[in-house]
Amino acid sequence: MSLATAVRTRCPAPLLTALREVTGQHQDWTRTAELAAAQLRAHLPGPDLLTAEERAGDPADYVSHVLHTEPDGSFSVCALVWRPGQITPIHDHVTWCVFGVIQGAEYEELYALRGDGRWLAEVGRNANGEGEVSGFAPPGDIHRVRNHGDGVAISLHVYGADITRLGSSVRRVYDLPVRRRGRA
Repeated sequence: MSLATAVRTRCPAPLLTALREVTGQHQDWTRTAELAAAQLRAHLPGPDLLTAEERAGDPADYVSHVLHTEPDGSFSVCALVWRPGQITPIHDHVTWCVFGVIQGAEYEELYALRGDGRWLAEVGRNANGEGEVSGFAPPGDIHRVRNHGDGVAISLHVYGADITRLGSSVRRVYDLPVRRRGRA
């Protein structure tokens, strides 16, 4: 994944105001993710937030465009652009995350560590379509995301950290055996 150059802000003011109110409450990560998801759902912009060139994506890999970084580091907003077939590795995150699909659909596989951390069990699947919002907080945030549709998918992600300082929201990539649902 490539991380596009940061701009101080390219987000709608009502969304930023709502996210500032949420992060200013200093709740635990799970509660913050729930509150941020509600605000993203209420203020989810359309794909025209990005330029036509940005919406096209990159044939090599999915792209993350940083749209806003809060000066105090409390959150960042990124738009992820996925061409058909593009996929993340199985990973978890350094902080809470909320995402909303603004074009197309994203398919997500959820995992949990098992066998004293020696393997992963698939514990769920989600197909997130345009307008759908979801989120999570560590622990329990191991997943893989892909665009398995025919067109470009775009999602807006809000992370509870300054992504420009961290370089990524990913804490760990998992290269472990996976046991699919329904298998012992």
